[in-house]
Amino acid sequence: MFSILIPTWNNLACLKLCINSLRRHSAHAHEILIHVNEGSDGTLDWLRSEGIDFSHSSGNIGICLAVNHLASQATSEWLVYMNDDMVVAPGWDTALLETIERHDSDLIYLSSTLIEPYPSTSPAIQTLDCGAQPTAFDEPRFLSHCARTNYPNHEGAASQPSLFSRRWFHMLGGYSLEFSPGMASDDDFLMKLWVAGCRTFEVVGGSKVYHFSRQSTGRIKNSKGGRTFAMKWGMTLDEFKRDYLARAHALKDGGFPHASVKGRLRRAGYGLFNDYPLADIEAWSAHPAARFPR
Repeated sequence: MFSILIPTWNNLACLKLCINSLRRHSAHAHEILIHVNEGSDGTLDWLRSEGIDFSHSSGNIGICLAVNHLASQATSEWLVYMNDDMVVAPGWDTALLETIERHDSDLIYLSSTLIEPYPSTSPAIQTLDCGAQPTAFDEPRFLSHCARTNYPNHEGAASQPSLFSRRWFHMLGGYSLEFSPGMASDDDFLMKLWVAGCRTFEVVGGSKVYHFSRQSTGRIKNSKGGRTFAMKWGMTLDEFKRDYLARAHALKDGGFPHASVKGRLRRAGYGLFNDYPLADIEAWSAHPAARFPR
């Protein structure tokens, strides 16, 4: 039904919960594709013991290259990109399928409703503390909450899990490597969808997913994704989210983006005085030869 793309980096406890929840709580059979970065924590042996196919790189190749690599192996029409520190609730996939069926085009971007232990300003994220670590996960509380709580669908785009057409993902070039290891790569992909004519960005209330959050990003030297976004598109991330994504329905038949004065000035400053994005990409990995899957 879906090809589920999951990059993982020495996060076995979370990955076990994630895959077990997919097996137990999915209404349909899905293709699960894992890319293992490094895997020195026993991830490789566990995946072999479970009979789960995976690709492997000796170092952390970052989100962009890992997701693109997994997408190249996918066989389903629809791709779901999911983080390894997520637990799905029953009905997560049927809610996405029902939403797909309501649209007459595959040029759409759907997000699940995230439930996190920490408060967030995002309308796509709900707060419920069921544990900040996999060892402290209160699954009964999470499942009980999901069973008795209904969230409506609403316009917008969250982070993972995200669903999009395999066809459009490849036509648009996937996740752009200049955003490696991944900061703002989602926003860049949303911009590429927008330029291609997509105006359907929807957070699906019935697709509920618990997210431990902050499991991997704190372990790497982050690139400045907003800086790279401004250099590439000539507008800031805030401008794109406020003036376009937040108004997608109103701009359904138009709203082609254009560079702003603020974005142009930032682009000029970043390009004139610094070696971005290449300096950012080089900084987060000490092992360039380990970036590519084998």
